[in-house]
Amino acid sequence: MNLKEQIHSAVAQSFEELGVSASPPIVKQAQKREFGHYQVNGVMGAAKSAKLNPRELATKVTERLNLPIVNKLEVAGPGFVNIHLAPYAIEQQLMQLGDDVPVPSPEPRHFAVDYSAPNLMKEMHIGHLRTNAIGDAIVHVLEAVGHQVTRVNHVGDWGAQFGSLLAYLDQLDNTEISTELKDLEVFYQSASKLFKTDHEFAERARGYVVRLQGGDAQCVALWRQFIEESIKHCQDVYERLNISLARADIHAESAYNDDLPVVVAELEQQGLLEESDGAMCVFLEEFTGKDGKPLPAIVRKSDGGYPYMATDLAAVRYRAGKLRADTVLYVVGAPQQLHLKQVFAVATAAGYLTDQEFRHLPFGSILKNDGKPFKTRDGAEVKLIDVINEAVTRAYQLVREKNPSLTEEEHRSIAEIVGVGAIKYAELSKNRGTDYIFDWDILLSFEGNTAPYLQYAYTRIQSVLKKAGVEPTDLRGQITLAEPDELDLGVKLLQFSEAIEDALEDYQMNVLCNYLFELSGQFMSFYEHCPILKQSDPEIQHSRLRLASITANVLQLGLGCLGIKTVDRM
Repeated sequence: MNLKEQIHSAVAQSFEELGVSASPPIVKQAQKREFGHYQVNGVMGAAKSAKLNPRELATKVTERLNLPIVNKLEVAGPGFVNIHLAPYAIEQQLMQLGDDVPVPSPEPRHFAVDYSAPNLMKEMHIGHLRTNAIGDAIVHVLEAVGHQVTRVNHVGDWGAQFGSLLAYLDQLDNTEISTELKDLEVFYQSASKLFKTDHEFAERARGYVVRLQGGDAQCVALWRQFIEESIKHCQDVYERLNISLARADIHAESAYNDDLPVVVAELEQQGLLEESDGAMCVFLEEFTGKDGKPLPAIVRKSDGGYPYMATDLAAVRYRAGKLRADTVLYVVGAPQQLHLKQVFAVATAAGYLTDQEFRHLPFGSILKNDGKPFKTRDGAEVKLIDVINEAVTRAYQLVREKNPSLTEEEHRSIAEIVGVGAIKYAELSKNRGTDYIFDWDILLSFEGNTAPYLQYAYTRIQSVLKKAGVEPTDLRGQITLAEPDELDLGVKLLQFSEAIEDALEDYQMNVLCNYLFELSGQFMSFYEHCPILKQSDPEIQHSRLRLASITANVLQLGLGCLGIKTVDRM
């Protein structure tokens, strides 16, 4: 059990002994050090239910608490209990860790995480930073605590829009194809412009859609050529952004093509389908439009085509049935909230979902400093690869200024890690449900809650260990927490497990970011007030080196869970 669980268990036992267990205790980390390390906030509610004086009940709770990790208990205010932890107990728990980092161990489950899901018609834009960074971090954290995780990249590789792309591709010769496909955005814009301005081209494009859907060999070959090139673009971005998605994780829209008529037939067998203006729809009572009329979930259009609703239902059917996932998380933008609610509701009505958890994790938008959507001057989407390149270029200048003695190769290698880490952390340190301002000066700062600040804290520890001439494996034996900053750092290190649990409670990665920022700040305070290299007592120096080494391990694992690399020099 982590520290919080140990305290909660003991307080709950006290509540039970006092006959007030109907109101569970609430144990939280103290917001200010003067209030101890933890606070019990549930006494007042329990006292009210039992018609007791809150302070008297709080006093009785403290009298019954018998926890070796507690050094001092005090009743504060109207009935809070402040808990100060005992240095000796924290020392023992830290020494028991060895080289391990404390992580929770829940009962293993099978998770499927649907994220990234780019439209293969064009390149990923800056908005894709959110789904990629959030989804990949969730995957890493789930794996860190022992869950089985299936990554799912539901790429958009099908639909009527591909007609114009294939028609445009088919009119190019072989030398032009390789050149044109180097920039998918330009390729997409050129095809779209022709479709809008050239009637003959537009008719040819519509013909390609029919041929593609009919399985025409030449058309399918062109489609595969385009899709292959587009996937290469995606994988290049994933590699630069340190996203763990592989080609094998792709389960594209087209993979469900054969399942679509089956889904419609099964919905019809269930008696869920109604015809509306020639389309086949599912109407559920809980979904109505602004006019109060039932909102249709269209599974087959009047022209016989299948919309996203049918494809997403087929995906649910596959993930719950063949994939047999216990929990499926959809890291998809907030505008899809209503659509996914309908998908899950229809899937439940159809019997595809029983006891599995299918959950949408919505996220907001990335905005410029003026609060407007992040676009180029001509209103186009900003390519994600361009954002990565800009981040690395800016980081390169900062690294050269900070440490000009490094080689050119070192400058460029470190800049790649710092730049990519900066944009990912800027994303992950925000509540995923909110919009946020993308500010270069803030996200690349070596001060505040940023990746460069955390990476610098890790680098400083590596520098200390190198100057001390020790390897982490050399650091064994007694840890002594005699100074307040030593104790507070020790407690913060043991709270990593709590940070992981809290981050997974609602899949909010900013909770983990906040913990790592607080840990770095605590280490900096420890480093300032508790000399390490200048410490004359070898036992105290050894203890402090070990604390520093454990801090580096936690920072590296925590940043690794966020998909951010560390550097030994900066």
